[in-house]
Amino acid sequence: MDRRTFLQGAAAGAATLALSQNELADNTNPSSSDLNLIQKEIEKRHDESVQRLQHWIRQPSIAAEKRGVSEGCDLTMSMLGDAGFSGVTKIPTDGQPGIFATLDAGAPRTIGLYFMYDVKQADPAEWSSPPFDAALVDKPGLGKVVMGRGAVNQKGPEASFIAALHAIRGAGKKPPVNLVMVAEGEEEIGSPHFPQIVRRPEVIAALRKCSGIFMPSAEQDLDGKVTMTLGAKGVIECELVSSGEKWGRGPRKDVHSSTKAMLDSPAWHLVEALVTLVSPDGNTPAIDGFADKARPLSDTEKKMIAEAARRLDENVAKKQLSVDHWMHDVSYQEALKLLQSRPTVNIEGLVGGYTGPGGKTILPHRAVAKLDLRLVPDMKADEALAALKAHLAKRGFGDIEVNMTGGYDPNSTSADAPLIRAQVAYYRSKGIDPIILPRSAGSWPGYVFTGDPLHLAAGHFGMGHGNGAHAPDEYYVIESTNPKVQGIDGAVRSYVEYLYQLAK
Repeated sequence: MDRRTFLQGAAAGAATLALSQNELADNTNPSSSDLNLIQKEIEKRHDESVQRLQHWIRQPSIAAEKRGVSEGCDLTMSMLGDAGFSGVTKIPTDGQPGIFATLDAGAPRTIGLYFMYDVKQADPAEWSSPPFDAALVDKPGLGKVVMGRGAVNQKGPEASFIAALHAIRGAGKKPPVNLVMVAEGEEEIGSPHFPQIVRRPEVIAALRKCSGIFMPSAEQDLDGKVTMTLGAKGVIECELVSSGEKWGRGPRKDVHSSTKAMLDSPAWHLVEALVTLVSPDGNTPAIDGFADKARPLSDTEKKMIAEAARRLDENVAKKQLSVDHWMHDVSYQEALKLLQSRPTVNIEGLVGGYTGPGGKTILPHRAVAKLDLRLVPDMKADEALAALKAHLAKRGFGDIEVNMTGGYDPNSTSADAPLIRAQVAYYRSKGIDPIILPRSAGSWPGYVFTGDPLHLAAGHFGMGHGNGAHAPDEYYVIESTNPKVQGIDGAVRSYVEYLYQLAK
């Protein structure tokens, strides 16, 4: 499961969500005629909005493969300029470039936006429709969806927000808030250079004017339920590399496996090191000092989780995750507590020696483990990485290379922040009583906004539904046949209304 899918798939509070023009008018300050004009623009521009999203998906932008990222950046900049942003600037970093842009609507309040334009890798052999074709597919029980890598994570929601700006301008209006946009092309590899974008003087100065920052998302589950989160876990992505060269034992090149009788194995050396990182069942981190600063759940947070467990459907959650049991066969409420509160040490992949068809009797000279470590407040990424290295060295594995490829600290926002209150007000205006959880079990680099020096509120918002992030057949709903789930036009409308809520 990816960083976002659990909470998107386990969301709460069923409701019928027909968003009529009258509803749009009743829940915002502008005149009914103004909002009716915007509504008509949304409907008139439906095909344009879908084609824009398809064009975006068809441009691969995979940071992990260094594939199409520069082109993806340029395309994103062009789309932002077309939507009314001025001074759209490419921000160089030591990795892939970022984007900074502003939209001055002459409004009294300014809101920040976070975009990512990169996507995860995709193996076409695993997809029912090619991942970069952006095909429109009929999905039973949902309606017409666009299928492709990045469809829901995050190009679909982001394209819907862009469409909202086009609709507002097409109606002859200005957005009710000013906007400050920051975007990156390395979110899917742990945002290693994102601070270089945000901490530029001109970007910091613009963000200081913001009353909060949000990331467009598709927050609806199949039954229309919505879960809001007040933060996210931090993450470290790293590789542990065991080699005969560094170890000084075992071969310095692959040799015949018969020699194992007299030679050490770098692969087994890595396995032995990995075993020390967790409890015998693999479920509890055992790195010395790793979780010393992990903040326990507060009474308020425990109440949030208990309410979520009461309202969420455990069977739906298990079905989405393709599991029959929670860890240690705990209750659903306890499983949610673990999800919210526990730091983790996870093996993403193990690579060593020959992995092709059939056998190849070798003793490999090198083996690699790809790990991700999830962090809760008040843990710090740099301290967790130092703890991992010290732990290995203390146990005789100091030769194993620890290469951090990306990562960052956790982030948290108060439920009383105006940014969050505006989300709650919007959802409740649609008959949705959102569940609010302390944090997402996944990660995004919101710490650069919530931490020093900005201390901004940060969160996710958006109607609509999608699934399959990081997985085959990723999709985003375009024309919904499910009355409880919005298609792209409903998602676009939600951003229009949210901006007016924020303007209040």
